[in-house]
Amino acid sequence: MAQLTFYGAVEGVTGSMYLLETDKSRVLLDCGLFQGRQEIEDANSRPFPFQVDQIDAVVLSHAHLDHSGRLPFLISEGYSREIIMTSATCDLIEVLLNDAASLQQRDAEWENKRNKRAGKPLITPLFTLHDVEKTLNHCRGVPYHQINRITEDVTIKFLDAGHILGSSIVEISVDEENKTKKMVFSGDLGNSQAALLKDPEVVNSADVLLLESTYGDREHRSISDTLEEFEEIIVSASQNGGNILIPSFAVGRTQEIIFRLGELYQQGKLNRQVVYLDSPMAIAVTEIYHRYQNVYNREDTNTMENGTRGGREAEKRFHDNSLHRFLPILRYTTSTAESIALNRLESGGIIIAGSGMCNGGRIRHHLKHNLWRSKSHVVFVGFQAEGTPGRALVDGAKVFKIGGERIAVKAEIHTMGGFSAHASQRQLIEWLSSLEPSKTRLYLVHGEENAKKALQVAVNERGWSAQIPSLGEVITF
Repeated sequence: MAQLTFYGAVEGVTGSMYLLETDKSRVLLDCGLFQGRQEIEDANSRPFPFQVDQIDAVVLSHAHLDHSGRLPFLISEGYSREIIMTSATCDLIEVLLNDAASLQQRDAEWENKRNKRAGKPLITPLFTLHDVEKTLNHCRGVPYHQINRITEDVTIKFLDAGHILGSSIVEISVDEENKTKKMVFSGDLGNSQAALLKDPEVVNSADVLLLESTYGDREHRSISDTLEEFEEIIVSASQNGGNILIPSFAVGRTQEIIFRLGELYQQGKLNRQVVYLDSPMAIAVTEIYHRYQNVYNREDTNTMENGTRGGREAEKRFHDNSLHRFLPILRYTTSTAESIALNRLESGGIIIAGSGMCNGGRIRHHLKHNLWRSKSHVVFVGFQAEGTPGRALVDGAKVFKIGGERIAVKAEIHTMGGFSAHASQRQLIEWLSSLEPSKTRLYLVHGEENAKKALQVAVNERGWSAQIPSLGEVITF
């Protein structure tokens, strides 16, 4: 009889990690970072609650750090076998994990300077660039829909989750006593209104289902209303002069915004602007997106292929780079010097930069040079967590602090609510409709308490008996 233990993403949306144990195998599903308040993140450096060297395989649903971010720590603690994921995820985690390691090492260096002066013990980062290098040597990318036997009695198959590039729904089949039991992990399911990626694939059967519930208590604004507002903001700001700043997350959101700006360009509505992607990480991720255009949805692929204003210059410079052909006014600013040069730009620039919540990265310097200008605009296209600088601006802050300097906020601040990469409550329920409640045990994970409870009520009204597991809970099937 198989046994599953819930080790993460059960008391919130981060730290995804589940351990499947059979008579012959031990398989770890995801190994993500806990993110949020300091007391939550302290869990990242605690020893794993199982014997690392006895794990036979690790399966990764997608590249986001709340699903992948503890993999280098797992390797440093003695894991030595394969980490299986989709091919695109394999490429993305190289970028994400290296970036995370660099930030941790830099933060540790700054903290240790203070600790030395204060006579306090020195700290070490959770993992280093060397740990990431070792981790990548264990990664194996496989195609969607391919059945892969990863241990003597366990096979897996990845389906497209439509959340970010390479994201997957994981089907795990366990062979025991001439019977096969199937466990499915939804991973993070995508918003069917989002651009570029396909809708989440349908699962027709499961004995046990782990379903994410990030937006289990809410609906998204319609994409038509969102795009209408986006166009109004961009076009109006362009006509009034000044720059437009778009704080954006490097994976997924940036690529969608580039596509949406491309739509406006192709309609002749961005004639006096240049779009700058000012984030080395987002640039690297965008290039990976270009390599996997075969997984884009057909509708958006057709839109890009049929664009009439792609321009020969862009085609010559970027060859088969479809997003650049679709938005030929897109420019990469890779070096620090190029990024600093944008500070002299007073109008006509649409600057996309990280971090998405303005708590780091190059966007902070662009805010410093533009927030005090009344003709500037800041367009938030992602969720702003409580306590972040982005949230403060959304909530109407009159002053922005950076590097000890106080910047008056005179720019117009806009919030776009429809660019989510997660399925809404209605979309989650629709995705469940292909399964029979009487034949599937449903467990809700990856959500705040209110979101999980709201989704639990909604699905139970439709015949399910959804359960909300607790941290460390064990089930058998």
